[in-house]
Amino acid sequence: MIRLRVPELNEERRKELVKVAHKYAEAARIAIRHVRRDAMDVLKKLEKDLKTMSEDEHKRQSELVQKTTDQAISDVDGALAGKEKEIMTV
Repeated sequence: MIRLRVPELNEERRKELVKVAHKYAEAARIAIRHVRRDAMDVLKKLEKDLKTMSEDEHKRQSELVQKTTDQAISDVDGALAGKEKEIMTV
C-alpha cells in the first residue's frame, strides 16, 4: 500500500479550476444550441419540403424544442453553480 498526501488547493488554483468548469459549461451550452438548431431545421423541412406538418404543429413543436433547450441550459447552469461552490469551499 502506498499513501500519498495531497495538499489542499490554494485560492489561485481553485480560481483556475472554476475557469475550467466555466469553459466546459459553455461548451455544453453550445452543444445544446447546435442540437436545437438541427431540430429546428428538421421541423422546417417537415413543414416546407415534405408538407407533413401544419404551421400550427410546427409552431407547437418549435416551442417544445425551445422549452427543452431552455431547461437543458438551466440544468447546465445549475450544475456549474454547484460545482463552483464545491470547488471554492475550503
